[in-house]
Amino acid sequence: MKRPTAREFDQELLDIYDYYVHGQIDRRGFLERAAKFAVGGLTAVALLEMLSPQYAFAAEVPKEDLRVTSDYLKYPSPDGSGEMRGLFAKPAGAKGKLPGVVVVHENRGLNPYIEDVTRRVALAGFVAFAPDALYPAGGYPGSDDAGRTMQAKLDGRKITEDFVAAVKFLSTHPDGNGMMGVTGFCFGGGMANTLAWRLPGLVKAAVPYYGGQPSAENAAKIKATLLLHYAGLDERVNKGWPAYEAALQAARVEYEAFIYPNVNHGFHNDTTPRYDKAAAELSWSRTIAFFKQKLG
Repeated sequence: MKRPTAREFDQELLDIYDYYVHGQIDRRGFLERAAKFAVGGLTAVALLEMLSPQYAFAAEVPKEDLRVTSDYLKYPSPDGSGEMRGLFAKPAGAKGKLPGVVVVHENRGLNPYIEDVTRRVALAGFVAFAPDALYPAGGYPGSDDAGRTMQAKLDGRKITEDFVAAVKFLSTHPDGNGMMGVTGFCFGGGMANTLAWRLPGLVKAAVPYYGGQPSAENAAKIKATLLLHYAGLDERVNKGWPAYEAALQAARVEYEAFIYPNVNHGFHNDTTPRYDKAAAELSWSRTIAFFKQKLG
């Protein structure tokens, strides 16, 4: 199966899709606005399918990969949903305790792409843990559209507490050494920023990918070192970056930010046309090197 690329679509259509996946318009709104791009025998529905994730591509480190061991673990979240579950992964045959990285999914639950990313983190030499915010509602439903609907109905405060609890859980896991990092994508990027200020004594390194930014007041609480990845064409998220950078500078937070030119929000997600191989690979190499430097 050939993976479509962003260059095959008009940028306005990619922006409309971004509005759709982030709840700014509904499915009907997407189809109505995408209709003008439905030419040459294509329909708006077909365009939506082409732009949506194809998880056949999300198999860089498949679950059968013998280099990594993984399992679903439950953990307590007393201030959130009570009981939660996530995917835990570590290098096969690892000896000694390893630094930990919590991986936070997008606004649609723990889908195959994020599970694969979690195994990638483990393969790089960490214990990795990816909670599923949808677990209280039955877990990721197998469809991103359904997952987005489910996540939108959940209590946002509880979701935050569930991820706070996940960091605490991994920090005390017997396979970990207590050194903690977090990374996340889209919603997860915003959550990575949140976890950095919510747990300043615990999170040592945070890598948000195209994530929403906290207030200046909360940014001042961050003690972690940050590595921030933004997409050059992502006007929706990038508009919050100048104020965030000013707040980080004022608070003397150590950070490095990269804005990858001519790529879209979601450029790391290798299951959609918005994926950009060069930016994804460069950002990921920077991410792993950063975690190794900051967490050991």
